[in-house]
Amino acid sequence: MRTPERTFPADFTFGVATSAYQVEGGIENDWAEWERAGRLKEPHARCGRAVDHWNRYEEDYRLATAVGATAFRISLEWARIEPERGRFDEAALEGYRERLLKMKAHGLTPVVTLHHFTHPTWFHRETPWHQPESVEVFRRYSRRCAALLEGLDARVITFNEPMVLLLGGYLQGAIPPGIADGALTMKALENLVRAHVVARREVGERLGRVETGISQNMLAFAPDRWWNPLDRALVRLGGQAYNHAFHEALSTGKLRVNMPGVATTRVDIPEARDSAEFVGVNYYSRAHLRFVPRPPFIEFKYRDTQGRGLTDIGWEDWPEGFLQTLRDVKRYGKPVWITENGIDDRSGTRRPQYLHTHLGQVLAARAEGVDVQGYLYWSLLDNFEWLEGWGPRFGLYHVDFDTLERRPTPACDYFRRVATGRKLVAPL
Repeated sequence: MRTPERTFPADFTFGVATSAYQVEGGIENDWAEWERAGRLKEPHARCGRAVDHWNRYEEDYRLATAVGATAFRISLEWARIEPERGRFDEAALEGYRERLLKMKAHGLTPVVTLHHFTHPTWFHRETPWHQPESVEVFRRYSRRCAALLEGLDARVITFNEPMVLLLGGYLQGAIPPGIADGALTMKALENLVRAHVVARREVGERLGRVETGISQNMLAFAPDRWWNPLDRALVRLGGQAYNHAFHEALSTGKLRVNMPGVATTRVDIPEARDSAEFVGVNYYSRAHLRFVPRPPFIEFKYRDTQGRGLTDIGWEDWPEGFLQTLRDVKRYGKPVWITENGIDDRSGTRRPQYLHTHLGQVLAARAEGVDVQGYLYWSLLDNFEWLEGWGPRFGLYHVDFDTLERRPTPACDYFRRVATGRKLVAPL
């Protein structure tokens, strides 16, 4: 067995990640409607101005370069760009183009996500994902987005965490559009795969060969009761459906989900075959699954099996699962990008060690032949964390949500030392 590497190659990319709704501010979309309906864990929480990245973007680019980042992941906000169906806002398009050009001028390669959970307010009412027309409206939107990327050498992510969108929005009804229907979930899944294909085509026709893929949340799974065959079956079926169904559809053109009593589909989409240039992995934690004798038959929990302490959002700190996840995606034969990895650490004291252990797993995976080419930390800044509101803090930089002042956490120094020195060093 090869000895794990301790250094990153010169062409390995270190960067940071954000999403539009969580940082920009001033966006009216389906999530803003969800908040006003009191559907968050804190019913009175509002994203509102977020952390005002829309106006402070150059300051934030400087913060990114200060920690040694050479890539910056953003998302484009569909609700800004197409606030009414068929009407595109030229000022918003020009605003994004200006911000992308400034990003490039700061020495940061753009990693651009076309869809990061949010939708224009008209979308779910007029062309929801479970209807075929959704594919065409996303294709049209993607064509306008592609024009923003000319000359930028950007990497493109069509969808961020599509299975999270479907699980939360279509199966559990916990996030927009608030549906709880297994059959509609599978229709929406098929249309999301088709939407990726047409978006990739639009980007390629405008820009030529562009590295395009998806960003998939991938959990390590374990049976809650190691001795229980039903718990073990859930781990096998759930891991395949949640972690791999979308990636496999983009690799083989075959969309397969088999979760009896929950959601099942078998659809061939030949045009999806080999439709991604890279595999995007978002990794945070491990979950334990328990079979329960009532729909949806799955109980999902985080356990502190190693005594490390759950993270502040309540997730297990399980770097070992990161290595297994990277081993698992080697099957696709594509370069791998870590498009998100991070910890909710409200004291700011745990993040350097978290970075150390998780970057160590990246090096271990590379030593085993997994072609991991980049690591984007989630996130540059503390921000609005969806249903959790303003509680979690994932940022390299602490943000005072009253004054919006950005202050470095101890992780900034650690990230800079690794990113610029190209060597995995121990936290101070």
